[in-house]
Amino acid sequence: MAETTVAQIRQLVEALYRTESRRVFATLIRLLGNFDLAEEALHDAFAAASAQWPQEGVPANPRAWLVSTGRFKAIDTLRRRTRFDHSLAELASKLDTEANALDIADDSQVEDDRLRLIFTCCHPALPPEAQIALTLREICGLTTEEIASAFLVAPSTLAQRIVRAKAKIRDAGIPYQVPSKADLPDRLETVLQVIYLVFNEGYAASSGSSLTRANLSEEAIRLGRLLMELLPDTEVVGLLALMLLQESRRTARTSPTGDLILLEDQDRSLWHAVYMAEGRALVQQVLAAGRVGAYTVQAAIAAVHAAAPSTAETAWDQIVAWYDLLTQLNPSPVVELNRAVAIAMRDGPAVGLQLIDDILAQGDLANYHLAHAARADLCRRLGQVAAAKDAYQQALMLTKQDPERRFLEKRLRELSQET
Repeated sequence: MAETTVAQIRQLVEALYRTESRRVFATLIRLLGNFDLAEEALHDAFAAASAQWPQEGVPANPRAWLVSTGRFKAIDTLRRRTRFDHSLAELASKLDTEANALDIADDSQVEDDRLRLIFTCCHPALPPEAQIALTLREICGLTTEEIASAFLVAPSTLAQRIVRAKAKIRDAGIPYQVPSKADLPDRLETVLQVIYLVFNEGYAASSGSSLTRANLSEEAIRLGRLLMELLPDTEVVGLLALMLLQESRRTARTSPTGDLILLEDQDRSLWHAVYMAEGRALVQQVLAAGRVGAYTVQAAIAAVHAAAPSTAETAWDQIVAWYDLLTQLNPSPVVELNRAVAIAMRDGPAVGLQLIDDILAQGDLANYHLAHAARADLCRRLGQVAAAKDAYQQALMLTKQDPERRFLEKRLRELSQET
């Protein structure tokens, strides 16, 4: 096989790892029933693909090949380990004699292994923070550092949560399945939170060279659709609407060179019209049902933005009213910050600046770069150049995102030119 072809196949294997590894992992979890064994089998399968496909060719169904190979690699691993632990022999024999490793039982539940894995990771036997951390790590393949950034905690703390959660699943025999219809409502809140955190990591990456990770946000939308089919609860619909409306702006949020473009400067003709229309329709559907939760309120805010032809023509009074409701349903410093920004757009930057200063004085958002960036922008609008530069510098020290860093540096250069 030509060297260029070998290189192309290896590039294909790398691309498959980026796009399919978590799906393969989820199916291996179902087949093997063990997180660590499935993780090891996953890497063994991709290593085998890198070695065999250049000589044998790419199989017709690469994902099925990877799952099957991973399963047999796991069986081989268990057989090797039986010399030290005879209790593994029965498991190896059971896996080896299963009729069809890739069959998915038709049990009227959602036929999607990643969704099954989400509900396993979100089992009520696990602490809520461990449910979310484990799901982000095992479903989406986020690093411990990325998850820690989302939670504003130390990576070592997140690593301990994940290890303890895996041990709890193993020791308690938590099943790998979507819960029964009767149990679903009680399990829904954490699952929605997890899906939205996955989306947020895709919509606004916590660190790195790119502002977004389209594969993560699209995967969150896919999971949201599947969950809505399974349980069309109003908040499930509201979350899907929110994700669609936010995702509709992706193309307009960065320049061709990857630089950040604020909402007020975006070319709204680039917004994804299909996603926008679907999101707005879902918002109307939920509002008509009369049950409004936190995700629906956030979707309603996004729908107001979607309906506006420009920032100046946005119905900021409606947005502030929705934020007033959101502070009752889901009070948090970040919600208060977003409300303050909306009030600044409605009532002027001086009013918003006072609110943000009050929020920062409480200390919860002292290390949140967007709070300092928002303060800097309002100071800039008020002509308070020195205060704006200080706030931009603070935001710059805290951000881990390259496009945001370039944007903040640009703002600082512009302020320096004015003085």
